[in-house]
Amino acid sequence: MKKVIFLDLGKHPITNNFLKTPKPDKEFFYNLKLVFNNKTKLISLANFVKPKMMFNDTYAHRASASMTMQNAYNKLAEKIKKKYDPKKILEIGSNDGVFIKNFKKVKNIGVEPCKNLAKITKNMGIETYDEFWDFKLSNKIKEKHGKIDLIYSANTISHIHNLSETFKAIKNLLGEDGIFILEDPSLMESLKNVAYDQFYDEHSYVFSITALKNITKDFDLEIFKIEKLKTHGGSNRVYFKKIDNKKYKVSKIVMKQLKNEKKYGINQLKTYTKFASKVKKSKRNLIKIFKKLKKINKTVIGYGATYKSSTVLNYCKLNSNFIKYFLDTTPTKKGKYTPGTHIPIFKYKGIPKNIDYAFLGAWNFKDEIFKKEKSFIKRGGKFITHVPNPKIL
Repeated sequence: MKKVIFLDLGKHPITNNFLKTPKPDKEFFYNLKLVFNNKTKLISLANFVKPKMMFNDTYAHRASASMTMQNAYNKLAEKIKKKYDPKKILEIGSNDGVFIKNFKKVKNIGVEPCKNLAKITKNMGIETYDEFWDFKLSNKIKEKHGKIDLIYSANTISHIHNLSETFKAIKNLLGEDGIFILEDPSLMESLKNVAYDQFYDEHSYVFSITALKNITKDFDLEIFKIEKLKTHGGSNRVYFKKIDNKKYKVSKIVMKQLKNEKKYGINQLKTYTKFASKVKKSKRNLIKIFKKLKKINKTVIGYGATYKSSTVLNYCKLNSNFIKYFLDTTPTKKGKYTPGTHIPIFKYKGIPKNIDYAFLGAWNFKDEIFKKEKSFIKRGGKFITHVPNPKIL
């Protein structure tokens, strides 16, 4: 068999469908199952959710909400300017402009299908196409602007169902000496951390370097450089060039990473069946922690009503019986309820003094959160995490 289901996480809602009421008349759910493709070694969802159900004019995530991400994008932009000096740059999935706004002195173009976000970057003076990325759009942009020196995409390519169309469109628009930079969560780090919350409706895929190499070679694209990042619990920044492009040499780190993935077992189904067993154990142990705290009447809230946390809450069936409410800095989530589990979300104004524990929905920003919440920790407050295994911090 070419594709094999190795983990069933049950029924899940749209992660960005924050509810206006705790008792909705109707709520969409889909089956969240994970598949291993034995040919390409790609990990994907078994069932894709229609893009317009996820990416629309009510999309809640703001990339600029985190100082960690703001600093990371600013730093990367300066690095790109210095090393590659692009005259034309395009971002696929430009969100609220946190990255692309750093390129004011060159032609910068955004692609963002969520119209509420595209409106933000348009107001910044950035030419933004509020459309889904495909070959037709790449032609439209090429006709107006010509070939692009640098195409960048962070946490977006993994959202697009048709990867063949995606990379065909990138190849079509990329200049002969141009580069494409892809940034997405690392599959290997997700497996190591038992971070099953990296899998949800938007994350149609979680990429390994192995799978990216296998997929992109059909479009004459070649990985020439890789950078490992701490963002999102461990990500890869992958640099591609056209195979005929002799300007950039393939770094030794590419082969090293491919060897490391092979050694870890990225190519083998048994690696994913072992991961599935760890996920089931993680669920049992996390539920134990919440049941114990409930039994001794401890007050638990959620910290960061993230998209990733939706997978954990729904898989472990953690609702308002276990988590009183969530605190979140995103204005559009304020006064709403978490999808599927219907936990109220309040605007973040610090952790109140009557709170004993906070579940880290945004565990990947743990260092930033711990610095911010020194007073909570000092008065005896504790955090709960599920990665790499459920525990109280």
